[in-house]
Amino acid sequence: MPRTAKIPVDEAGRRLDELVRRAAHDGETIALTEHGDVAALLVSPQVLEDLEDAFAVADCQRRKAEGELTAGIAHGEVRRLLGLDR
Repeated sequence: MPRTAKIPVDEAGRRLDELVRRAAHDGETIALTEHGDVAALLVSPQVLEDLEDAFAVADCQRRKAEGELTAGIAHGEVRRLLGLDR
C-alpha cells in the first residue's frame, strides 16, 4: 500500500522539489496540513487517473444495474461503421 506523509504547508513550501519527486516517482501521497488538519494532497497523475477510471467503471456498473444503460454497439459493428474493416 502506498505511503502517506503528513507535512505542514509552510514546511512543504520549502521542500516542494523533494515532495514532488516523492509523489511522482515513489508513488507516495503527501498530505499537506494546516493546523494539523489535511488541507490538500499531492499525488502523482497516475493515482488520479486510476481513481477517475475506477469511478467511471463503478458509475457505469451502477447505471447498468439500475437499467439506465441500453445495449451498446458491438466493437466489430463500430469498426464497420467507421470504415475500418474493408
